[in-house]
Amino acid sequence: MYRMFTAARDRHATTFNPGAGGPHRFSFFGNPVVPVLYAAQTEMAALCESLLHDVPLTGGRLLPEQYQQCVAGAFETTRELRLASFRGIGLRRLGVDAAHLTASPPRTYHHTVAWGQAAHDIGLDGVVWMSSRCNTDRAYVLFGDRVRRQDLHVAADYARLFTPGPGLDWLIDACASMKVDVLMGIP
Repeated sequence: MYRMFTAARDRHATTFNPGAGGPHRFSFFGNPVVPVLYAAQTEMAALCESLLHDVPLTGGRLLPEQYQQCVAGAFETTRELRLASFRGIGLRRLGVDAAHLTASPPRTYHHTVAWGQAAHDIGLDGVVWMSSRCNTDRAYVLFGDRVRRQDLHVAADYARLFTPGPGLDWLIDACASMKVDVLMGIP
């Protein structure tokens, strides 16, 4: 699984968000708040679900303050996770359309949080759905009170920093293919 997150001294690829911000598509809920970790099947889906989340599908631009403090990381699970499937037949079984749950706009997140809480309430480890921004790949949210840090193993051979060099070059190329201009800061 891949994810992009804000670089900080105490954050890495498997750090759960304790409840900052929100609501998000399937979080935050609970008292105390259930921490979550969002990830994606591919690095392109992680890019689309994070840095490009609010960039229109028709294109746009990514400002330095949106990517310069961001890091891409990857991890794998060390055990099989039990996930609610909000995709394919899973959506049909629930009688809901992707447009109303997994492809809905941010203004509806206060409604979609209830679906994440329902998955949590029946004892699942998280949720999987098809990314609406990169619909060939899966997106995930993992619940931090069900998935322990030991259940996730950081991929030591993968990381991207979006500073001048290979990481920024990758970001510029990936975004260009989606009509998104990556603006450079002035040194």
